[in-house]
Amino acid sequence: MRGFWAALSLLILAGIGVAEAQTFPSRPLTLVVPFPPGGSTDTAARIMGERMRATLGQSVVIENVGGAGGSIGVGRVARAAPDGYTFDIGQWDTHVGSIIYKLDYDLEKDFEPIALVSNNPQLMVAKRDLPANTLGELVAWMKDNPGKINFVNQNAAANVTGVLFESLTRQKVQFIPYRGAGPAMTDLVSGTVDLLVVQGAVALPQIRAGKIKALANLSATRSASMPDIPTSDESGVAGLYMSGWFGFWAPKGTPKDVIARLNAATTEALADPAIQKRFAELGLDVAPRAQQTPEGLAAFQKTEIDKWWPIIKSAGIGAQAQ
Repeated sequence: MRGFWAALSLLILAGIGVAEAQTFPSRPLTLVVPFPPGGSTDTAARIMGERMRATLGQSVVIENVGGAGGSIGVGRVARAAPDGYTFDIGQWDTHVGSIIYKLDYDLEKDFEPIALVSNNPQLMVAKRDLPANTLGELVAWMKDNPGKINFVNQNAAANVTGVLFESLTRQKVQFIPYRGAGPAMTDLVSGTVDLLVVQGAVALPQIRAGKIKALANLSATRSASMPDIPTSDESGVAGLYMSGWFGFWAPKGTPKDVIARLNAATTEALADPAIQKRFAELGLDVAPRAQQTPEGLAAFQKTEIDKWWPIIKSAGIGAQAQ
């Protein structure tokens, strides 16, 4: 008899789980942005969250949790209930490069991928009155003025890019830590800092307004959304590349049906011409359809990890220092 009641309890619990998945979501969701308001991650999250609300039938509340290059916010999601009501918008810094920090979660094992959202060119930008307009000119000026250039270190991508820049040019920069791209951009515009590596979504409005200048797109090819900005190779420092993209992740153990529901809301948003237009204005390229799946994001993230982790570890950056 005891076995009968145990089996019945399991069936009831299974039924509840199925019912919850079928009715998901029944209350507002939280989309964690692991950086302060004002940056490109925050902007993309708000655009997507508003459009996903139409599909999900519930509000998507943005929660900014900055600090430690995004690892604090991502850690909040790793520890959240795996019910789909809390997920994060992550990027290279948070889901690849954050191994430079001491993490209390596993980037490969503690999350369920939902979808790759966009590919985002990374730019190296400078304050308006910096006496250099290309990377080549910058390096020449640094040789004549050693120790006078500071470099914003607001996340893992900036940290790794700065170290790579020093290695390729044999010039030193003074790293200045910031809690996010928004505050860093404010100080770049004011001329408080010299150099910033940031995604185009943050930089383009200021570049177009003439408040800062772009030295290079840190890619091997020019971006369709910003074709006038030269690549790092063209600008004078060959091989100075950095990845940029956004994706959605949920806590490990989130039911597959719930992941599918979140994925459907994501892909429907990305197929909306209004969202595509808004992304293009920000310098974001909508991710290829094949990568807008949980499997596609998982494979993409693994490729990025396989590429960048050996570089970070061999450079001994942050927590990877020997």
